[in-house]
Amino acid sequence: MAEQTTSSREAAAGAGKDNYGKVELAPEVLEVIVGIATAEVEGVADMRGNFASGVAEKFGRTVHGKGVKIDYNEDGLFIDVYCSVGYGSTVPAVAREIQQNVRQSVFNMTAIEPEEVNVHITGIQFDQSEERT
Repeated sequence: MAEQTTSSREAAAGAGKDNYGKVELAPEVLEVIVGIATAEVEGVADMRGNFASGVAEKFGRTVHGKGVKIDYNEDGLFIDVYCSVGYGSTVPAVAREIQQNVRQSVFNMTAIEPEEVNVHITGIQFDQSEERT
């Protein structure tokens, strides 16, 4: 019993020495990290957005959190990514690479290990540069 009291005091004292304050991450920060990590994956053509992100892009603003849904609660961090892939890409391989890249980027930048990274492929984008005759 005395050992538990001593060890908890030492842990509290040790934590107090390096405790400078509280660090909080806004959900928007996580959305940007996930959006950039997803866009880096070869085969991802576009991220699904909403009306507001579409209007912002029309005015020249880049929206990095587009197509990302974050749920961060006491159970952990749950990430949903909505994107379309380019024609000719292997969908399972692209989805797996998105999961790995997002998981690694979030952990490296925030030290938070995501519980789930769910990838939702919302479409296939064909090459627009080819003109049909």
